[in-house]
Amino acid sequence: MTIDAPIDLRPADVPASPANHLVTAPILPTLLRLAVPNTIAMAGSALVAIAETSYIGRLGTEPLAGIALVFPFAMLTQMMSAGAMGGGVSSAISRALGAGNRDRAADLAFHAAMIGACAGLFFTVMMLGFGRNFYALLGGRGGVLEQSLHYSQVLFSGAISIWLVNTLASVVRGTGDMRTPSATLIIVSIVQIAVGGTLGLGLFGLPHLGMRGVAAGQLTAFTCGAIFLAWYLLSGRSRLDLDFSRFTFQRAMFADILKVGAVACLSPLQSVLTILIFTKILAGFGTETLAGYGMGSRLEFLLIPIAFAVGIASVPMVGMAMGAGLVTRARHVTWTAAAVTGVAVGLIGIVVAIKPALWVSLFTSDPGVTAASYSYFALAGPGFGFFGIGVCLYFSSQGAAKVGGPVLAGTIRLLMVGIGGWWLSTSGAEAWTLFALVGGAMVVLGLATALSIKLTKWGN
Repeated sequence: MTIDAPIDLRPADVPASPANHLVTAPILPTLLRLAVPNTIAMAGSALVAIAETSYIGRLGTEPLAGIALVFPFAMLTQMMSAGAMGGGVSSAISRALGAGNRDRAADLAFHAAMIGACAGLFFTVMMLGFGRNFYALLGGRGGVLEQSLHYSQVLFSGAISIWLVNTLASVVRGTGDMRTPSATLIIVSIVQIAVGGTLGLGLFGLPHLGMRGVAAGQLTAFTCGAIFLAWYLLSGRSRLDLDFSRFTFQRAMFADILKVGAVACLSPLQSVLTILIFTKILAGFGTETLAGYGMGSRLEFLLIPIAFAVGIASVPMVGMAMGAGLVTRARHVTWTAAAVTGVAVGLIGIVVAIKPALWVSLFTSDPGVTAASYSYFALAGPGFGFFGIGVCLYFSSQGAAKVGGPVLAGTIRLLMVGIGGWWLSTSGAEAWTLFALVGGAMVVLGLATALSIKLTKWGN
């Protein structure tokens, strides 16, 4: 039987009082304490990327090119499940807890798991059915295309595991517990590195499975992670009291999650499209220029976890404050998180703008590539701080269930890069003008996101 529950987070018998210390504790120390476990977990994810690249590099050039085709879709899966829909899940649960409605929070957790499972199945169907077409559109041919499919078919056959890990981790984060999901993701990373390397390279006498083996490492690790988080939530060890016997299917619960998560999913799509479009434009400027930009975009992807760590930590703080009716505190948390991220990411941008060799020399000594990278960092590096602010505010706005403005800011950035890049490339402009465009688009992203939050009314 379907029951349409009211959206109101405060039933008449529940006082509108703070649910826990997240709505009373000092903002900056609490935010940093919550962000540290996330930062450590993100460091584990970075190690996975390095380890997998190392393994695949040993398999040959074609596997390396093949993984480059799969990478945008794998990143899209992670970004949607962990950051976009995951933020919607954490937001809904934290707002319910902030209003003192623990039963609603528990029901939201069950509905979130259903959304995660369905989304994972969707990715499985799409990538197994149309993966070859997607990779061919990106330029995959012959052996490179086959290698990409070897990895993709194994990875996306278990997309439900990736979605469930990130969804259930978001449920736990919504309660204000950052340590458990972070510890889980660290262990998942370790298992992925160990199993992927062993099966991919055929270590310890095991079969040499190549790309399929490397992908099997991720599939195995995330399956184990999903099983553990499900057990943790159902065992009574979490801050939610989950009881299947009290569960009822309620469309309003899906609406509460999807009104944030579904809209937020546009943001990772915009990010991936921005990278793909700009990469396509720069390909016309030659291999050295494209490789130089690759050095820069690789650092950008490593900066996102910093913004994610702080931004996702702000979601339960903002959500619980909103649920408790403390709109002013919710805004203070948002601007504090943005300031922390802006300073951290901005300093990195300034350093690589002044001394790009600190990063570029780790990957190449080619004079042409080095020159292109130096030009990119000099022009785009100062914009990194604004980029970090935009990403962090995107997460904070999820806690307030007001994500439309940040998504619109991402759209503006996408249009700037797409239209501006096309105009510059067709008018015979030099590569440095495109790098300046990237930096300018980052500044616009940060400022437009901040302005949208400033102008948007929070609360009823």
